[in-house]
Amino acid sequence: MSDHAKALLSRPGVGFTASVAQGCDLRISRVVVDRPTLIVVDHGSKTLEAAGGAWTVAGGEGVALAGGQTFDVTNRLSGRGRYGARWLVWDPSIVAAFERSGEGATLRSVAAFGRLEVSFLAAFDRAIEAIGDADGVPEAVARHRMTEVLVWLSLLGIRFSSAESPSFAARVRRLVEASADARWTAAEVADRLAVSEATLRRRLAAEGTTLGDLLADVRMAQGMLLLQSTDLSVNRVALEVGYESASRFAIRFRRRFGFPPTAIRGHARGAVVGVG
Repeated sequence: MSDHAKALLSRPGVGFTASVAQGCDLRISRVVVDRPTLIVVDHGSKTLEAAGGAWTVAGGEGVALAGGQTFDVTNRLSGRGRYGARWLVWDPSIVAAFERSGEGATLRSVAAFGRLEVSFLAAFDRAIEAIGDADGVPEAVARHRMTEVLVWLSLLGIRFSSAESPSFAARVRRLVEASADARWTAAEVADRLAVSEATLRRRLAAEGTTLGDLLADVRMAQGMLLLQSTDLSVNRVALEVGYESASRFAIRFRRRFGFPPTAIRGHARGAVVGVG
């Protein structure tokens, strides 16, 4: 397997990709997957746990995830002390166009598959390249490359649905994810969603959450991703997700995940750390 540098890239109308790495075994609780996602593990292994079961993916293998799910995730280092994986997330319009073009049952949860064919991996690499090279790869070509990966998945019997999560909390999450560092207020969120503040609070409460909890969780999730996929300092990551104090960010991060931000970079080597 080739090596891949850390990266976090997004291209409007095309998709999102992250190349992540960790320095120790970690268990990460309540990871939200909002949109159809393909993960290829390059080094180490990944285990996903949800109410529907558990799936383990080894180096060189892939797993497809339907959107609108939450997992507990354990990433383990390889025998050589490495963990690395790459994520590919489609712009919803690409999934919708491909969904209309074919038939077959859509994926509702998880599909783990064995080692990927060389041609599949080549298509995966080209799609990632297209997301990161807006100047060199025209949008039409980039969308075609993303669709090519969907074709490969369909040949494995895997088809994604473009349907969005019906939950109100998911709508709020998608809104604040676009600007996690902003100083969101209940009035602004309610206005953007065309509801009253009372309705905002009531509908979130009916789904067992609050705006404050959602904001904190989105910021922690984005902080985790930045720590995994970039070499930004903890101080800079804290600023990127809306915390002026790195110490406050670290306290909230440990409370959310059960380990400090520095654990991502390998400062908690040994047994798996995390929360149950």
